[in-house]
Amino acid sequence: MIYLSGLVGFLLVLTAEARVGNSSQLEFCSETKECLLFDLVCETEDFQVRYYDSVKWVSTDETSYFMDMAAFRAFRRLFEYITGANENGEKIEMTAPVVIKISEGMYFWQKGTYTMSFLLPAKHQAKPPKPTDEQVYLQKMPAMKVYVQSYGGWMTSFSDRNKASSLSAALDLLKAEYKKGFHYAVGYNSPMKLFNRHNEVWYVVSDDPVCSSSEEED
Repeated sequence: MIYLSGLVGFLLVLTAEARVGNSSQLEFCSETKECLLFDLVCETEDFQVRYYDSVKWVSTDETSYFMDMAAFRAFRRLFEYITGANENGEKIEMTAPVVIKISEGMYFWQKGTYTMSFLLPAKHQAKPPKPTDEQVYLQKMPAMKVYVQSYGGWMTSFSDRNKASSLSAALDLLKAEYKKGFHYAVGYNSPMKLFNRHNEVWYVVSDDPVCSSSEEED
């Protein structure tokens, strides 16, 4: 019985690590050794539907009027964590993507909440070191399906808002069910990369995903 429970635990660790894998498996994720992997559920001309397993991230919250300002402060805080601001003083490998959860429905005079997260490498998925900064915390995101729209160039407040609006409009046209009130801005590149950049916007599926395009619906 002890052997069986130990085996199950070992398999669970392998499963968790398997979804943080070699970047060679994704053509648009090439700047880090490891990336967040997914299963492609379906694809239309407007979006993809992907399935992501539950994985652990290191995160921090920031409030600001603009994503760009919040991202600068949040990134610096998380970068300090992976370069040694943790209980082990350990340097942790950078991974991709960097994900920002963005609250929606705010008026222009209101500050929004932005939660930036770095994906933890496979070797740290089981037991990541605790942050020394009280504004930084570890979290395990649940398994989820997401609607994804990709785009190039730089991820800014304007480009993210534009693509989020584009994706939500496409989903609303199809009467797709997705979680409202927030979306994820997702970036795969360092600031040093000037060309062929890859960004995404995600909405979390809240029911069975819709896998048809607006043209097929017509």
